[in-house]
Amino acid sequence: MKRVYREAKARPVEGGWGVALDGRPMRTPAKHELIVPSAALAEAIAAEWDAQQDDVRPATMPLTRLAATAIDRTRAQRDQVIAETTKYAGTDLVCYRADHPPELVARQQAEWQPLIDWAMLRYDARLAVTSGIVPQPQSPAALKAFAAAVAAQDDLRLTALHAMTAACGSLVIALALLERHIDAAVAFAVSQLDETFQIEAWGEDAEAAARRQALKEDIAAAARFVQLIDAA
Repeated sequence: MKRVYREAKARPVEGGWGVALDGRPMRTPAKHELIVPSAALAEAIAAEWDAQQDDVRPATMPLTRLAATAIDRTRAQRDQVIAETTKYAGTDLVCYRADHPPELVARQQAEWQPLIDWAMLRYDARLAVTSGIVPQPQSPAALKAFAAAVAAQDDLRLTALHAMTAACGSLVIALALLERHIDAAVAFAVSQLDETFQIEAWGEDAEAAARRQALKEDIAAAARFVQLIDAA
């Protein structure tokens, strides 16, 4: 769509911070007023809109998209978003290991096992690890613990966690990122460990490179979104 506003500014509103386009409150696609809890996040969203040129490109505004999703979808379909996110714990990436070659086996053990150990201590959730692609059922106690961790998030953080989990293919990695046990660069690296190993051996085509870059940007945007929520 064409840019028809001159400026975007963050401003305090009842219930938090909003963004105004030429003085008019910004609204989500579902026509709700966009209100976030911190000035830092509102200012970053306003900056996304100010950075647009003649055409407004939603794909270049990930913070706006996450905030609108939290307001329009997560708030109305919270149980569904929790279920979609928690489902990853049943087949989490870090629980499925290669049995060869030895270099990949060692790399997975070195990079993924510490995250499983962290999750066990943090959530009292013991995950079973297996080799191959045959599904390995996780204990009801572990799944319940992860469900509780997901459900404990407010709508904005839940939206970010959902995005992180989908991009990483792992709830364990996403929770570690959400809780700042790791940063976005590490989250991307460990979630792409298998792909990186294959690229090192066989190279990478343009389509795969574009997909990896998109995932990297999604992970970084969701992590920044959470940081801005918490910013003073």
